[in-house]
Amino acid sequence: MTEKIRTIIVEDEELARNLLKSFLEDVDNIELIAECENGFEGVKAINEMKPDLVFLDIQMPKITGFELLELLDHKPHIIFATAYDQYALKAFEYNAADYLLKPYSKDRLVEAIGKVAERIKTEGSDSDIAEKVSEYPKEEPLDRIVVKDRYKIHIIPVDQVRYIESMDDYVMIYTPENRYMKQKTMKYFENTLDPKNFVRIHRSYIVKVEEIQEIQQYEKESYIVILHDKTKLKVSKTGYKNLKDILNF
Repeated sequence: MTEKIRTIIVEDEELARNLLKSFLEDVDNIELIAECENGFEGVKAINEMKPDLVFLDIQMPKITGFELLELLDHKPHIIFATAYDQYALKAFEYNAADYLLKPYSKDRLVEAIGKVAERIKTEGSDSDIAEKVSEYPKEEPLDRIVVKDRYKIHIIPVDQVRYIESMDDYVMIYTPENRYMKQKTMKYFENTLDPKNFVRIHRSYIVKVEEIQEIQQYEKESYIVILHDKTKLKVSKTGYKNLKDILNF
């Protein structure tokens, strides 16, 4: 007897969910264990129920499909199902099993499921998908950062970020009211934050340019930046060059 592929649907459009469910009813090796109408529900269901496969929309309210992937502790196989063809290349860079462009046929769906079944047979779980997602740069600069804090998901507009500090495999993101830890690299934020608004001043710090009040020399060829709230951050030689380039001094 063929083992069932435990499956979750994350799709905000009810008609699209119902159509996908009706297709899946005729696929013998699929066991549908949950359906979610937004990314928040999807994160909770995937981490708790640990499916083998997720059908994932991309453009959804609250958080996108790509942002959802960043928040997963459990790493299932992913088939994207979306009306937007412009994300196809990015989806495959993220190691998606397949990319279904709406409207798709039942035959096309079965073909995609076959790819997942083959992956499960040869590879097991898709455990590296979070790392793949986290390090690919976006086509457009980030406009928000999604952070999971135990049972809460915070959506932080980038214009609220004051600076980011490296903490080994994590970063600490500072806003005027709070700070948030996220498992990302500084290189990721250096690649995805708008370079007109943020500058890497040190291997440990990325700072919003408008937060800088002054730059002080405290030793020969050693500098610090002082932010408007009087926070002091070290500046490396490369960071000082970056500051000169962006501030034109």
